[in-house]
Amino acid sequence: MIRRVLPAPSRLLPAPLRRVITPALALAAAAGLAVAAAGCASSPGTPGGASPAASAGRAFPVTIAAANGRVTVERRPAAIISLSPTATEMLYAIGAGSQVRAVDADSDYPPGAPRTKLSGLTPNIEAIVAYKPDLVVVSYDAATLAKRLAAFSVPVLDLPAPPNLGGEYAEFLQLGEATGHLAQARREVASLRAQIARIAAAAPRHSRPITYYYELDQTYYSVTSDTFVGKLLSLLGMKSIADAAKGAAAAGGYPQLSAEYILKANPDYIILADTICCHQSAATVARRPGWASLTAVRTGHVIALNDDIASRWGPRIVDLLRTVLAAIRRGR
Repeated sequence: MIRRVLPAPSRLLPAPLRRVITPALALAAAAGLAVAAAGCASSPGTPGGASPAASAGRAFPVTIAAANGRVTVERRPAAIISLSPTATEMLYAIGAGSQVRAVDADSDYPPGAPRTKLSGLTPNIEAIVAYKPDLVVVSYDAATLAKRLAAFSVPVLDLPAPPNLGGEYAEFLQLGEATGHLAQARREVASLRAQIARIAAAAPRHSRPITYYYELDQTYYSVTSDTFVGKLLSLLGMKSIADAAKGAAAAGGYPQLSAEYILKANPDYIILADTICCHQSAATVARRPGWASLTAVRTGHVIALNDDIASRWGPRIVDLLRTVLAAIRRGR
């Protein structure tokens, strides 16, 4: 089975889904920056580059207020290690790709990233230090790693899975500050805001919310409307059937539903975030006992997502929204 890259375990998913750190998605909802510079930003789904002038950014040292406290970066990093697939995508989106020396084994995008056998879930200090990094970016267990790397004077920046879009945008700016690409990070945020606003504006209007079942894996773990991805989908006028599930809040918004519950809820759409890891598709869903009678199956409203895009809260969240919007527009 291909391992999925899921959100930070303590923040996003229930124990059975804590396979590898850093979205599923618990992928996030919004605040407001001007979009005047949006046209200058690199495309969110495309590796970004920057001229030396654009990369210069603000003077170092800088101190960033991050999830793991105040992190000081003494000089513009020239050897960054990313142990988070989402952070890797963010680094390239803001033009810091040339500063990245190594990324973890799960960082498979962009294709040119220097992928290694490093692990974000079980980091090997000796292996990390061997790359002589001057900044390490993580999305899980940053306190432990920071403490161990402090002996080598290597700063650690924690970018955990955020609860909403505002948290994602803040992480872009933190990463921009830490790498000397603050101006480009601001442009990337402005571009994301503008694209998401356009996608939301293009969503068909309905008299009631469109209901959906969002499948994280074939054991029926799902998301509520209060999660990162749930807030994203609410921008399209959608509401999760998991909202009313018993224990949904106690599960942090990621309850495990039953087949009976899903059949009774009869959602308008089924969204699969387990097409790669678990080989799920519209055909496999239709073969499940009783599922052929579901409205979503009968009307062809089963949306297949790329697992990685569905499980990371970086620049490609617009791809997730566009995929779902396209399906809604076809089915209206």
